[in-house]
Amino acid sequence: MAKYRRVRINDEVRDEMAVILRTVKDPRIRDAFVSITSAGVSLDLKYARIYYSHLQGDPREVANGLKSSAGYLRTMLAK
Repeated sequence: MAKYRRVRINDEVRDEMAVILRTVKDPRIRDAFVSITSAGVSLDLKYARIYYSHLQGDPREVANGLKSSAGYLRTMLAK
């Protein structure tokens, strides 16, 4: 039963992060067509690892754009 709950939470975090990512105004992210592929949340729900892919742009620039938007993404996901 606990495993099913964790899978649902991971899926929900992935879906919410995909919606939140559309609101980011950083052109490094917006122009790269970033999509969330999966999410992994720790057992205590304290940490989440988000996996992504992108279609365009330099991988380093996309990663830097996501790092600079990390505070915004965390805040929005927490809401």
